[in-house]
Amino acid sequence: MDLNLFFALLGGLLVLAFLANRLVRFTGVPDVIILMATGVVIGPVLHWINPNLFRGATHGFGSLALILILFEGGLELKIREIISHFAGGFFLSLFSYSLSAVGVALVCRHALHFTWIPSLLVGATLGCVSSAIILPVLQQVNLRREVKVTLLVEASFGDALAVLAVSTLLDIAAGGSASAKVVSWSLFSSIILAVASGALIGILWSYLLPLLSEERFWHVLTFAAVLLVYSGVHAMHGNDLVAVLVFGFTLANYPAARKRIHLVEDAESADWFSETPVKQEHRKSLAHHHGQMLTFHGELAFLIRTFFFVLLGALVEYAGLRKRAVLALGCFGAILIARWIAVQSGRFAWRGFTSHERELMTWFLPRGLITAVLGIEIVEARGAEFEFLPSLAFAVILITNLALLIGSLRARRLFPEPVPAPAEMPEPEVPA
Repeated sequence: MDLNLFFALLGGLLVLAFLANRLVRFTGVPDVIILMATGVVIGPVLHWINPNLFRGATHGFGSLALILILFEGGLELKIREIISHFAGGFFLSLFSYSLSAVGVALVCRHALHFTWIPSLLVGATLGCVSSAIILPVLQQVNLRREVKVTLLVEASFGDALAVLAVSTLLDIAAGGSASAKVVSWSLFSSIILAVASGALIGILWSYLLPLLSEERFWHVLTFAAVLLVYSGVHAMHGNDLVAVLVFGFTLANYPAARKRIHLVEDAESADWFSETPVKQEHRKSLAHHHGQMLTFHGELAFLIRTFFFVLLGALVEYAGLRKRAVLALGCFGAILIARWIAVQSGRFAWRGFTSHERELMTWFLPRGLITAVLGIEIVEARGAEFEFLPSLAFAVILITNLALLIGSLRARRLFPEPVPAPAEMPEPEVPA
């Protein structure tokens, strides 16, 4: 490709990605749909780029974008919200993912005549909600913050569950074996290791940030720390994505938490759930540094995910997509039914949610980065048997994002204005 054309194409893609991201708030169309469609146009349709030149880089782009988006998501979480909505989000993540994976596996067993392990591999790949897609959309709809945090917790754990499930199934398919006890212990130990590592390194880094933040390029150094957390936890067989999320969450919350547990002065009247007074200069410094970190890593994630989804569209093969269209619709049907069952079954976990909010939670089931990345990983590990998976993943990503579009349009119709949190009922007075 001519170098000048390459730079022009690069600049045009970034302008398009910026406009698509801004148009989400007006049209409700997820920008991932526009980016993938652009990849299809400049790749298979117009042949402006040779997708084979980028095939090996797709997995790396997807993984890096996922790391950055989860770190950014952790920076935006508040500890009070996580404690309040952790149970509901984790239940939705585990139940929805399990039902979706099994439902897709059943479709593959009947449609492709696979055995259970290959069928479950496809189900594990297509089963999880994408945090990379749902986070930007949640910022554009007027749902109550309780609903948004529940969906955020679900998406964050969904990525981790998918990675663990696919890794375990690939190990079994390669000749290993795993009982329910072994799998449960592997899940538990990997998450505990990830949480402990992310929190510990986050605490240490929070002490270093005041010293580093006055230096040039300190954002790049923090980005390096994120990559080292991911790589280190991965090498220890922990859940690397959860570690990155916890690292960002700790950086955003630890200074306030340190006051609440009396590690510094001026915390006599504070409790874990209340806002603690902080010196004005220190508060401004923390807010400024926090905002800078969000801006830097958010823009870096935006850049990388743009290239990933355009490349994903450019790599799609029309023949495979047409051949697997019916299978993709069957998989989507299984995912939608599983999602409805999971949302309706979780009423005990979110009793305060209205029927409209539960309806919207059902539509908010986009597949994205992790689905595409895991699909490519399975093809690399298992070869020709799963050559259809990238095309199937592309189709399911597209269909589920169209369902997300329905949900976002419904949200705009049902909640045109920001929804205030419900007022707390006053406690009845006790007669003297």
